[in-house]
Amino acid sequence: MLKSYLTTALRALKRNWSYSVINVLGLTLSLACCLLLFLAIRYELSFDKHNAHAAQTYRLISFNKKNNTDRRNAGIPLPALAALRNDFPNLKHDVTMVNRIANVVVTVGQKSGVPAKKFQEGDGVVAFVEPEYFRLFDFGWKNGSPQTSLNNPNTVVLSEQMAQKYFGTGNPMGKTLRVENKMDFVVAGVVQNLPATTSMPFEVLLSFASLKQFGANTNWDDWQSTYGGAQIYLKLPGTAEDQLIESAQMDKQLVAFVNKYQKPEDARDLIYALQPLTSIHTDTRTDNYAKRTVSIEMIWAMGLIGLFILTTACVNFINLATAQAIRRAKEVGVRKVLGSSRGQLVRQFLGETGVLTGLAMILGFLLAQIALPYVGELLNIKPGAATLLDPTVIVFLVTLGVLTTALAGFYPALVLSGYQPILALKGKIRASQAGSSGINQLTLRRGLIVGQFAISQLLIIGTIIAYYQMKYFRSADLGYSRDAVLAVFIPEKNPGQLESLRAKLTGLPGIQSMSFAMTTPSSSSNWSTGFRFGNADKDSDYGILMRPADTAYVRTYGLRLIAGRLYQPGDTIREFVINEAFMKRLGFQKPEQVIGKFMTVNGETLKKPIVGVVKDFNSYSLHQHIEPIILTSYRDQYRSLGVKLTPGQSTEAISRLIGQVETAWNATFPDFVFKYEFLDQRLANFYKSEEQMYALFRLLAAIAIFIGCLGLYGVVAFMAETRTKEVGIRKALGASTAHIFGLFSVDFVKLVLVALVLSSPLAWYVMNQWLQKFAFKIDIEWWMFALAGLLAVSVALLTVSFQSIKAAMMNPVKSLRSE
Repeated sequence: MLKSYLTTALRALKRNWSYSVINVLGLTLSLACCLLLFLAIRYELSFDKHNAHAAQTYRLISFNKKNNTDRRNAGIPLPALAALRNDFPNLKHDVTMVNRIANVVVTVGQKSGVPAKKFQEGDGVVAFVEPEYFRLFDFGWKNGSPQTSLNNPNTVVLSEQMAQKYFGTGNPMGKTLRVENKMDFVVAGVVQNLPATTSMPFEVLLSFASLKQFGANTNWDDWQSTYGGAQIYLKLPGTAEDQLIESAQMDKQLVAFVNKYQKPEDARDLIYALQPLTSIHTDTRTDNYAKRTVSIEMIWAMGLIGLFILTTACVNFINLATAQAIRRAKEVGVRKVLGSSRGQLVRQFLGETGVLTGLAMILGFLLAQIALPYVGELLNIKPGAATLLDPTVIVFLVTLGVLTTALAGFYPALVLSGYQPILALKGKIRASQAGSSGINQLTLRRGLIVGQFAISQLLIIGTIIAYYQMKYFRSADLGYSRDAVLAVFIPEKNPGQLESLRAKLTGLPGIQSMSFAMTTPSSSSNWSTGFRFGNADKDSDYGILMRPADTAYVRTYGLRLIAGRLYQPGDTIREFVINEAFMKRLGFQKPEQVIGKFMTVNGETLKKPIVGVVKDFNSYSLHQHIEPIILTSYRDQYRSLGVKLTPGQSTEAISRLIGQVETAWNATFPDFVFKYEFLDQRLANFYKSEEQMYALFRLLAAIAIFIGCLGLYGVVAFMAETRTKEVGIRKALGASTAHIFGLFSVDFVKLVLVALVLSSPLAWYVMNQWLQKFAFKIDIEWWMFALAGLLAVSVALLTVSFQSIKAAMMNPVKSLRSE
């Protein structure tokens, strides 16, 4: 029986091969998209879940109730670690601090008699950790012990990858490496390489006992200062099922903890809370060491779009199958006369759908395998981290195939098997006739086409709005010049080195100006501190951002001074220049009013004057509002050199100039590694996740439109075939090609416009919610919807045109003989 079903199905598919090709192509694309989206969603949701205690592990975060932002601070004051162990003795061995250090130079071979090798390690590679770190996070140990490897100062644990990078294939145990040219560490352990799905990507783990001697962030008694790289993690007791209760109790206890150690005026608005380890990757309100987050809303959106695309392909199948119902009506009638039951016919037609779906599954799997590297690069998925050759993926594909067969094949099978034999054999079945379900087939097809194009237009509108938001990101006025500025990293320095570097660079052709500062105007690394204005006896209830910089900063970055003057040159804080946002926050309406006022910052006691006001500029990305900012001199905090290049230089000239800057830099800092980037590249990284998602959705929108057009093409082809004689009569009576084209096109244009009306409110709501994430955003305007409608109508007309013009150009005599 099964063999009979299969043989009959293959014959039917061969007989209607053009429609079979359309269905297979649509299903192949949709199944490939669903597979790739499933891999991406699975990858994003698996972060940190490889840890055995992931469900019981939390990160301690803080936020201020008075801040007009949803951002959370992952940095915790250094004395909090000892205080937590003292106040929560049950957590003594299950709480630990991680202190990240970024842009670190690791030197190997300095004492071995061979030429030293220097490695510049960026963010998320090197950190100081305690032995307790290995109680919370799982590692596969190759050498050493999690209990003892980092007990002593000046020890380090490396991943296999870093051990090979530094020491080759030999045994690294007992060998020495030097960090930042100031402290040696002996390799005391080697662990397996970390999985790609970790928010704790550190591969050079230094003993926490060395942190004080190393000199990084030595404010061990300061409860007011925080550093984003110093984070506390803890594991709560109890099973995974008890964690909701345990974390709620801990949150209540942290209220008393804050009141005990913070100043009363600070504790009033400060909240400490627990953030589950498994939600760090999907919580965009906080940063993480991996510098990568994907919102849970975005993950849901990927899943929903995958469902939309699969639905679009299934709609194609239903449309084409019901459109062919008349052609197969006599076949159904003959089968019923010969004794076939309705159940047998349903199984037969579902079998045909299953054959097509099975073929599409194979082709979809192959297409997904080919596209996986591109999609992985697009979504920043590390190579090898997601694979299609996984049992879970295979089960998902099979489940998807069964679901697709049922979704696409059930209704057509029900319709075709429901025809009455007498009417079918007499050829009295019409396209508009209702099946046994009572649904008018023509109405159903129109409804399905509207649904298809509503999905497509939803994606088109979203893509258009996202495009203009991304364009705004790239072209918005940030309040300073971002073009042709080279940002060069400055390591820990000795007196006179900055002046030496400036002297070497001064006079080089192609350099317009240069400035030493803590960071560029917009940066993810910011110094937030408290201040007192005038004669206030306590700090203000909001913080400010410090931008230590020399006096060339304003000229180099094109900041606009709107009142007063620049602060005088100096190695320490002498005077302040503030931005408009700070001026207004202080209660002044005109910049001249704040000139000459005094304030103190960062806990200092000596008041310094405000001597100037600059026009507002963005200190963060455009996700966030402009913060109150202070510009002042503070030489010890200079970590960046901004080099403004003369505009209009050729690529060769710029490359040559960068080489000259590198030569001067290496001569000044011979023990470190030269590192630079263009400012506009750094700014583009702020929106990397949005750019990636925009590119993905643009691709998915194109695929959804293409699948919809495949189905539309098939329906129009069938209509042209069934209306051959009508077209011939119209042509014989004088109808023009344009008239015939309009005959086929008008109905579809109406359906597309109905789809636009239905999809527009939902598209507006979804995209408006997305835009709310950004402090600076475009307005959603009516013409964006009109443009989406115009694109959809154009695509529909283009799809319809081939078959309709082909029908219109046919010889009327031939058309009238077609039946």
